[in-house]
Amino acid sequence: MPRTGITRGLAAWQYQDYYVERVMDNAAYTAAHPDDTLVMAGTPRSPAPITNNDTLGAGLLAIGHLQQFQVTQQKPTQPVMAIGSGRSFFVSGKAQGQATLGRLFVNGRNLMRVLNHNVARTNMDLSRFDDRPALSRAQQYYVNLDSELYLIPFGLGALFRDKIHQNIGGFYAELCMITTYALGVTAGQNMVMEQTNVVFDRLLPFFESTVSKWCDGTNDSTLNTVMGWVDQTADEVASSTDYQLNNLPPAA
Repeated sequence: MPRTGITRGLAAWQYQDYYVERVMDNAAYTAAHPDDTLVMAGTPRSPAPITNNDTLGAGLLAIGHLQQFQVTQQKPTQPVMAIGSGRSFFVSGKAQGQATLGRLFVNGRNLMRVLNHNVARTNMDLSRFDDRPALSRAQQYYVNLDSELYLIPFGLGALFRDKIHQNIGGFYAELCMITTYALGVTAGQNMVMEQTNVVFDRLLPFFESTVSKWCDGTNDSTLNTVMGWVDQTADEVASSTDYQLNNLPPAA
């Protein structure tokens, strides 16, 4: 019986013994999880890269009590054919994005207020608006989507880590605008939820520092070595002793 290995192509496909792409013995602590995901509201355009915990607080506010967060990108693509050919090809437009946020309705800044944190930081005088989102700037509950406040765009940042604090990925949705706000109450339900739908201009990569916060500054490559997680290339796998022993040609 061969040792557990990696299937990176048809030649090394042993579905009962091999994982596909990489060894997954460490999946429990290297997979993304909602516990290790942080969603923040901030400036309309992507801020400078996050390098330390102090920078994290500058212009970004964590959105607490989120129960649902979904981001979708769509690129309008149309198939085209030409006279004289049976083959089709495709032309595409600009990618379009939208997001949905579902949040527990609790005492404190509600979702409509949290998303416009970038405006609140400027101490804008709400009395200058013809339609106010709230009675005063200090009020925690904003609700009037017809207010001029919601003509001002904002940004949404998301960061993903694993259980050992390694950075998996992150993105920043630029130029977000709220399109719908919903709140529903049903007798007997356990909680009341707020939900907003948002459209945005584009998604940009958004990362923390590449230095892990775990093990007092141990970097990712060292951590992978300690944990025994080595992501080999196909050539390295093919030249390894384990691969060659587990893929011997059949006996004549």
